[in-house]
Amino acid sequence: MRFQTPLEPATLIRRYKRFLADIRLEDGREVTAHCANPGSMMGLADPGMRIWVEPNDDPKKKLKYGWRLVDHGNGHFTGIDTSVPNRALRAALEAGEVPELAGYERLRAEVAYGTGSRIDFLLQGTGRRDAYVEVKSVTLQRQPGIAEFPDSVTARGTKHLAELAQMVREGHRAVMFYLVQRTDARAFRLASDIDPAYAAGFDAARAAGVEVLIYDTRITPEAVTLGRALALG
Repeated sequence: MRFQTPLEPATLIRRYKRFLADIRLEDGREVTAHCANPGSMMGLADPGMRIWVEPNDDPKKKLKYGWRLVDHGNGHFTGIDTSVPNRALRAALEAGEVPELAGYERLRAEVAYGTGSRIDFLLQGTGRRDAYVEVKSVTLQRQPGIAEFPDSVTARGTKHLAELAQMVREGHRAVMFYLVQRTDARAFRLASDIDPAYAAGFDAARAAGVEVLIYDTRITPEAVTLGRALALG
């Protein structure tokens, strides 16, 4: 998935009200950017961080910049836009780049299921069980090399796990897909201390037959693409 317009480097001044960030561009101008991430962004929103933002000239958008990346300064990046994983995964699925989910003839997005929910992707094929795929963006890292989810309490995420388990009971495949938007992660684990209820829901979902896939990403200021599979720690 390539960014629509070239990203520009900037410095983070502050993030506030979840979806807003004051930034300083390279030319010294201070502007407000949209932050497409409702999570806590633990460790990713410290004032003074080097970031990358995407400009836009859409007259319908009040904010002319969108925050996309944190630049860790050592060749590693974290993607903070929670809409990117779905776009990157869709491109990978359409290209047959996820072996565990290859061979399906049809891919549908945002299909209603469960109780007032929409599955990120529904894969269908002749002679195959439907595969319900829920995608989560992973950005938290508290220990070097170990990505974690979630970064805050997520009742919605716990609900999704229960709904995936129900799909298995109805005879379908159900897949919880964690896409790690960090280039410095080598493994993944649940942040059970942050949300014990989510961790319990995860264990229950796996026991019910929900599959778990974890992939990292290749990230540059030009694009975000699917990387390699990671181990569950």
